Amino acid sequence: MKPEFELFAQAGKPHPCCVPSKQRAVTLEQSRVASAERKRVASGSPEDMIRLDGGRFWMGTEDAEGFPADGEGPIREVTLDPFYMDRYPVTNAQFQEFTKATGYLSEAERFGWSFVFQTHIPPERHNEIVDQRAPGVRWWCKVNGASWRNPEGPDTSVANRPHQPVVHMSWNDAIAYCDWAGKRLPTEAEWEYAARGGLEQKTYPWGDELTPDGQHLCNVWQGEFPNVDTAEDGYSAPAPVDAFPPNGYGLYVITGNAWEWCNDWFHPSHHLTATRTNPVGPATGAQRLMKGGSYLCHRSYCNRYRVAARTSNTVDSATTNISFRCVRDV
Repeated sequence: MKPEFELFAQAGKPHPCCVPSKQRAVTLEQSRVASAERKRVASGSPEDMIRLDGGRFWMGTEDAEGFPADGEGPIREVTLDPFYMDRYPVTNAQFQEFTKATGYLSEAERFGWSFVFQTHIPPERHNEIVDQRAPGVRWWCKVNGASWRNPEGPDTSVANRPHQPVVHMSWNDAIAYCDWAGKRLPTEAEWEYAARGGLEQKTYPWGDELTPDGQHLCNVWQGEFPNVDTAEDGYSAPAPVDAFPPNGYGLYVITGNAWEWCNDWFHPSHHLTATRTNPVGPATGAQRLMKGGSYLCHRSYCNRYRVAARTSNTVDSATTNISFRCVRDV
């Protein structure tokens, strides 16, 4: 039995195609080459990073509450080399250090605006600073002067939020920071392996219940989205990066709070014919992949704070709930 068939057999799942094809073989070989030639970075300091041993783990899900069209499944066995991952998402204080050292301006600063969630804008300032609302998702407001420095608009500041994740981060911003720090963005497989914290096929980093024994372990929406957030978990905006207990690997707020960029281009079915050893995603695409969900995720609207869930955005997009964390090779 050939390796790609073995993976589906081991997972107890039918192969997506009844017979092999030349194109599938070509795609698999291209994926293997991309994995072998993937970018490796090990110049950054491992301080405040967690060393993860890698090895085999079961990636993906076929959970009934999931979104099959996103490409969450099938469940498949993936093998990773060891790597380091930041214990916390990159904070406002860390990103400020980067900008002071380099003079870097984020894309939101260069554009002169970014998207802010509707309830975070003072009503008396709405008509003055809101340019327009995003079509189809009108709770997102285009706010002039919003950026990582001024998360809800020109009258706000991160001066008293040093330990919150830096937000309004585009994929390009994240890459610029990683290059400066001597690190890189994680692949989707690395991110999911890390988020699982050593547990096998659990919905969240701590198990299958969102609030075990009534305890909130992440920052997501409670109430009626998008109008009422009761903030039962203590937060209705990004929480400090150590606000909740770490997962089994010692990684903090890797679920909820703010979306985290991955390096991979997004495609809903690329992994069906991709290598299962250090996969790096498709060679090209229209949008980059994000994982983890955010404080705006709710079961009724965006049930993507599950570790296997995935979504995407364009590389220049930024909002009040997009951040990142870095990895480096061993």
